[in-house]
Amino acid sequence: MTTITKNTPAADTPAPASLLPLPSTAARITALAGSVLALAGTFLAWTWTDEFPGNLTVTGYPGGLQVLTLVGSALALLFLLSGHGVKGLGWLTPGGTNSPVRLLSLGVLGTTGYAIGAISTTLGGLVNLEPGAWISGVGALLAVIGAFGLPADQPADEDTGTSTWARFRHSLTAPRPPRAKELSSWAEILIIIGAFAVGLYVFVYGIDTDYAELFIGFLITVAFGFTAINRAGLVARVSALTAKHRTVTMGAAFAAAICFPFSQSNDQFTLIGANILIFATVALGLNVVVGLAGLLDLGYVAFLGVGAYTAALVSGSPQSSIGVHFPFWLAVLTGAAVSLLFGVVIGAPTLRLRGDYLAIVTLGFGEIFRITMNNLNGNSGPDITNGAQGVPNIPDLNIFGFDFGLTHAVGGFDLTRSGNYFLLMLLFTAVVVLVFRRSADSRIGRAWVAIREDETAATAMGINGFRLKLLAFALGAALAGLAGTVQAHLGYSVTPEQYQFAGSVPPNSAFLLAAVILGGMGTIGGPLIGAALLYLIPAKLQFMQDYQLLLFGVALIVLMRFRPEGLVADRRKQLEFHETGQLDVPDEKLPDGAVGITKAGA
Repeated sequence: MTTITKNTPAADTPAPASLLPLPSTAARITALAGSVLALAGTFLAWTWTDEFPGNLTVTGYPGGLQVLTLVGSALALLFLLSGHGVKGLGWLTPGGTNSPVRLLSLGVLGTTGYAIGAISTTLGGLVNLEPGAWISGVGALLAVIGAFGLPADQPADEDTGTSTWARFRHSLTAPRPPRAKELSSWAEILIIIGAFAVGLYVFVYGIDTDYAELFIGFLITVAFGFTAINRAGLVARVSALTAKHRTVTMGAAFAAAICFPFSQSNDQFTLIGANILIFATVALGLNVVVGLAGLLDLGYVAFLGVGAYTAALVSGSPQSSIGVHFPFWLAVLTGAAVSLLFGVVIGAPTLRLRGDYLAIVTLGFGEIFRITMNNLNGNSGPDITNGAQGVPNIPDLNIFGFDFGLTHAVGGFDLTRSGNYFLLMLLFTAVVVLVFRRSADSRIGRAWVAIREDETAATAMGINGFRLKLLAFALGAALAGLAGTVQAHLGYSVTPEQYQFAGSVPPNSAFLLAAVILGGMGTIGGPLIGAALLYLIPAKLQFMQDYQLLLFGVALIVLMRFRPEGLVADRRKQLEFHETGQLDVPDEKLPDGAVGITKAGA
């Protein structure tokens, strides 16, 4: 039986409402005036003494936390003008127009409020604040009030609650931007290069912060600022360009990374960057095991230790029990090969297990490795690793006459020891990224994803699950061993206590697993960003060392609640964790007055 149905016009969609009952014009003027006040206050003194770091006593020259408030206020003003339709600024808001203003205003209020609180706590009360701080604080508050008086970027639907919290969350959402018009290839490439240049500048500013108060303010500003840019649709536009020009994107990313050590005058900050690269590379190797194959490995840091110990023993250290000195390329291959061998030996009898049972076995392997390295001291076992003392005095590398332990002048810039190892590790990271990308896009990579989603179904379709899981385990181990060879030389020594399941100082297995989950499983950029955040934040905020695991747990809980797919998610994860109520195609409605034919009955 055939039924003829007519598509009736939809009811008028209600206009988006604002969170605060303010007229739209008054709300925009309030937000504009508040942002101007917050910006103007940064040019006045915030305190009377330079005992608070950053020297906020100067009038006419913002410094420290004042700069962050200034930047946030300026961005809020730009997005306000763009949302108002000012000619030449429309490109700033292809998606949401008012939600970016709300987020930036919240960021300015958070940064300014934190600065006022930090000054009062450090110096002993609000009496130590100068007029500039009060002007910026009041201006930030006015900007928030005005911003939440602006209409929402999209109307509420039946899933939107009526509580204040639900309406608040809805006011921060924005529609996806429409498809951008085609630009010439050179213009698109310039946009990609500009995006990575801005990213490099922001990262350099953050890593160069000299005191904890400024770094906390930096985190607040970046978190709200990036979310605002995302709601405005700029991130989606740039992501579309990077997907279109993948080779250019990879080249721009590594070019920006190459520039990093030349931007540093403090070798300590360059060392942080080198360590971030090492741990990001190891996290990317773990992503093969966890993100692609779905194998929960809680002892992965042991493979990093295998590579580091192997390189330490064959690189000519006076305390090495082997007493050989391999060239670096041979030491790298040896470290990777020994780690791969350990991966096969450990994986062969254990990968027939699944889920929690596999996790417990790999956790045991990690602890066995650490205890074994402790016991190979000549008393409890053969004298191979020097026990708890480890293998110290690992010499610096010398490749084709280039001594990595010395500072070199390159193009008018000084490349320090840490900068030398940073560039070497960047080369290794490029290799690991290439291996991961080619593996994920191959037939084997698709088989890993099938095993991760449903191993029983994959086996029924003819996939040899055990062989492919063992291959993923061995490949991940080899990539970790590769990074371990550089870590041994960068740190001068290796000790068993460096390779624990959990500890206050990375690397450890909990840190690596958190980096993969936080960043986004199965992606290239996710583990790199996750590892950078999880290493940089404790390194800059020393008081967090004792609470690192607690904060990791809180971060993962918040992430599971608000963004379970991770900071950088592939399309599969986005569809998996954010149900749309659709099948594989969008819900297409007939135009008004059109007639559609459907089959009745089943």
